[in-house]
Amino acid sequence: MCGIIGYVGQNDCVDVLLEGLKQLEYRGYDSAGIAVINNDRKINIIKKVGSPDKLVQEVTASKINGMCGIGHTRWATHGKPSDVNSHPHRSGRIALAHNGIIENFTDLKSVLETMGVEFVSETDTEVIAHLINNNYKGNMLNTIKEVTALLKGSYALAILCEEEPDKIYVIKKDSPLVIGKGKGANYLASDITALIKYTDQIYILKDYESACISKDDIKFYNKNFEEILKTPQSIDFSLNSLRPEENGSFMLKEMREIPDAVRKTMQFYSDKDIDAELLPIVKDIDSITITACGTAYHAGLVGKYLIEELARIPVSIDISSEFRYKKPIITDRTLTIAISQSGETADTLAALKYAKKLGSKSIAITNVRTSSITHMVDYLMPTIAGPEIGVAATKSYSTQLIIMFILALSLGRIKKGINTEELEKHLRALPAKCESIKNDSEDIEKLAAQFCQADKVFFLGRGLDYAVALEGALKLKEISYISSEGLAAGELKHGTLALIEQDTLVIVLLTQKVLESKTMNALHEVKARGAQVIAVTQDEAVIENEFVDFVIHIPPANDYFMPVLGVMPLQYFSYYMAVSKGYNPDKPRNLAKSVTVE
Repeated sequence: MCGIIGYVGQNDCVDVLLEGLKQLEYRGYDSAGIAVINNDRKINIIKKVGSPDKLVQEVTASKINGMCGIGHTRWATHGKPSDVNSHPHRSGRIALAHNGIIENFTDLKSVLETMGVEFVSETDTEVIAHLINNNYKGNMLNTIKEVTALLKGSYALAILCEEEPDKIYVIKKDSPLVIGKGKGANYLASDITALIKYTDQIYILKDYESACISKDDIKFYNKNFEEILKTPQSIDFSLNSLRPEENGSFMLKEMREIPDAVRKTMQFYSDKDIDAELLPIVKDIDSITITACGTAYHAGLVGKYLIEELARIPVSIDISSEFRYKKPIITDRTLTIAISQSGETADTLAALKYAKKLGSKSIAITNVRTSSITHMVDYLMPTIAGPEIGVAATKSYSTQLIIMFILALSLGRIKKGINTEELEKHLRALPAKCESIKNDSEDIEKLAAQFCQADKVFFLGRGLDYAVALEGALKLKEISYISSEGLAAGELKHGTLALIEQDTLVIVLLTQKVLESKTMNALHEVKARGAQVIAVTQDEAVIENEFVDFVIHIPPANDYFMPVLGVMPLQYFSYYMAVSKGYNPDKPRNLAKSVTVE
């Protein structure tokens, strides 16, 4: 959540800052601002509630310029979206942008107020600006050391000082920050996507590391503020991957990339001896715990089902934000699997740290191989989805499912000695089947136009279909703002059936052959109450069923692998529902792509 961009170089920084904020808009977009040091060594700040487009208009009219500056796009935590609560924040000669949450800011604020400091915003960030300004005595590194020692919580900070007009200082803890190395200029951002236009060489800051950035040099410091050397990494994707579909939608572009993302992820692991790499980590485990949030949690539910079925290892799964507070039973014979698209999800990182503290082995599944989570685990399983800009996860979810299949098959071979050749053949057939769904989405668009005025939608499924039902409901609610709920089909009559009335829309997943007849019972129950029923199925016979009003037919496949195929029509349905209602599916209200705060 929230995005930071920074530039120091030999050219005007304003265009770089504004372009970077546009690239980072998916991280937070309720307000944006920039701070620039001009040729008179004075900081000018312009910030505006709303999208970066509104900021651009304000900045263009102001004609501010300078060769050193920072920018920020905000997703509100402390204080409502407003001009005054926007970043960067200022105190005297200091301006800074901040991602994260300062948990003890009220105590620090009280102390500062007794010293006569006046606050103008409702944010936790303003506290940091005042602390740095009050403590600065000519040595910024010493000041940062003193101030960060007082802070409890998470932070990525980008700091300007009028007395050092050609430098940007940065430090991070539990919030992402990367530095880009250029020619005659250097950059910083909370996300690689903001830098790809300017450089392909980046440095990843670890927790408690800091840096002093000037146009010709970058000095790095460890947690003791001792200078260290860091080696840059190459960015492995192009600017084209950050451009939306012709109609301007990243989500549609990314859904259409699912077949290729699935294919690339499978190819990546086919080139590895996955069993040999996993064996040292999993040979002594007797239980698995999965921790994740949102869409990643739904991928974990599929993983739980597959691992228990194929490897016969007991698997527990917890929402990351609940994990630490339930005193989970974890030992050195537990494997913790943490799933996070961004690799920066604060709750998932915290859960993983807790599990490791208890002695657990660990695997991370993430789409960002330079993210914080990659440095914390015994084994990394990246998804090869490419950049995903749309807030609603689509191709990253599909590739997470592929990883869960690959992991479950490997654990089955290692722990139970099963022969997986036939299942692997089914797995290899998935990209072509995903392609056929992509090419046949027009009927789904028509269905969405027909039902876009629905005020509630229920998704039903059993077994693996239940996990898909949860994901379908999440996609619909987050981009079309329709109240939607995913249910285990057998639970319908334990309360939710009371909400089914004439013309209520119910979407039934019927992809699991062995459970189809049981799920049909729930279908009969909702139809008897007047519901409109859409069935997603691989069974041709369902088309003729009198209890089904509409059928979305998907290619037949082994039941284990149906979640990849079953979810795609639901993603397209959600997208077209949002578009039919006039909403931007890339920017759902109140949501951000990377949830980097608790």
